Amino acid sequence: MATLGLETHVVDEDVLARTVDRFRAAGIRLPTFAQLADPSTLPADVVAKLPDVDPDAPDPANLFRVHWYNGADRRSLVDVPEYIELPEALTGVKARIVVMLGRTYPMIRAHKVLAAYACLVPRLVTGQFDPAAHKAVWPSTGNYCRGGVAISRILDCHGVAVLPEGMSRERFAWLEQWAHSPDDIIRTVGTESNVKEIYDECNRLEQLPDHIIFNQFSEFANHLAHLSCTGPALERVVKALPGRPRLRAYVSATGSGGTLGAGNYLRDLGALTIAVEALECPTLLANGFGEHNIQGIGDKHVPLIHDVMGTDAVSAISEVHTDTLFLLFNTDAGREYLVKRRGLDPAFVARLDALGFSGICNVLAAIRTARHWRMGEDDVVITIGTDGAELYQTEVDRLMPKYFPEGYDVVSAAETFGRAILAGSTDNYLEMGQAERHRIFNLGYYTWVEQQGISLADFEARRDPAFWRGLRDYLPVWDGLIDQMNARIAG
Repeated sequence: MATLGLETHVVDEDVLARTVDRFRAAGIRLPTFAQLADPSTLPADVVAKLPDVDPDAPDPANLFRVHWYNGADRRSLVDVPEYIELPEALTGVKARIVVMLGRTYPMIRAHKVLAAYACLVPRLVTGQFDPAAHKAVWPSTGNYCRGGVAISRILDCHGVAVLPEGMSRERFAWLEQWAHSPDDIIRTVGTESNVKEIYDECNRLEQLPDHIIFNQFSEFANHLAHLSCTGPALERVVKALPGRPRLRAYVSATGSGGTLGAGNYLRDLGALTIAVEALECPTLLANGFGEHNIQGIGDKHVPLIHDVMGTDAVSAISEVHTDTLFLLFNTDAGREYLVKRRGLDPAFVARLDALGFSGICNVLAAIRTARHWRMGEDDVVITIGTDGAELYQTEVDRLMPKYFPEGYDVVSAAETFGRAILAGSTDNYLEMGQAERHRIFNLGYYTWVEQQGISLADFEARRDPAFWRGLRDYLPVWDGLIDQMNARIAG
């Protein structure tokens, strides 16, 4: 499995020595996974400098902000990650729906920068990636490739983004500002559902000796970053909730399968893990396929790093509901309806712009989870707001004529709320037994063994829960290698 980022020893000492020299000259230090999981352990001298560092600047100091504990200003350090709790007047359920927000992350305002850091750093500290000679290729449907380009730039590496041409214009505008050149932004055919086309392009690039692919769908460091950092952060949020919170479920869109890794941590606390996908492309739910606009959740295959056997249910959410709720949350008429007709606090309504398409998708799945399991007022369903509305503002102009060609008013907002939330059923919700888990697990064979060349033994090993628990042993080893590298840089 070394080809999938799981290496524990220095592979090339000469490459590592050159990287140390390069980082020393650039003033680069690396945070450990343990420090990102608990930023109170960050070096005091680093923390003292951070308030003066622009969180959107390509500054190596921002590596020490690649965690969930940035304040709303994205400069300060907080004890509890930023979150919003959605009231019953919005959700229609008694259970407590809580969303931890990814928009406080540096550079890209999304938590995928954590996954990018986690995937690149083990290759650096083991001498597998040479910043002076290699290009880091970041395949994704949007946020991960932006995170990869950001991490590459501040680590003095050359990053290449591969993403579908149909993703939001804001993503491309950001990449055009951060990439080394326009040639480092590779647009593949299609939109969110066209992951296979991304893989095909990466297979082509992999034939070039200086290109290293960091495939978030198969890099187990992605899983481990969320297990070690996102899981404890979610736990911290639940413990900070007023009242008598009882964690019942964790909901996450499938995406690369990385964020779902937090469920492996929360499972030890008694929480269910719920995977979410688009109803227009119900791969897990029904071996289905299709196209959709819930940008950032990926589909038409089962990620290698998705612990299917540890997943308790699948919820499929329609793009119609995520699209129209995005309009509800981000238009004057929609906000007026929420305040005047639903009785929501205007200050709370203003915070709903923290939810992009995948965040809204997660919220809808959390509501359906509460309904399916008949959860009560002390039960907590927690989920992730991957990114905010700022990444999708141009989508408003496209979606408005599609859904509301006659214009959007308070009546339109009421229709949206009624259909997407109040009338939201659990028809497309699958509680998984062992037979369903094995069915979904087996789906991955066609992508990973037949198409991508993973050995059958490595593929099958993932069926055993012991495999996933054993992955945790890599974290202290990598942290030790990071410490050793930092010591050499300082020396």
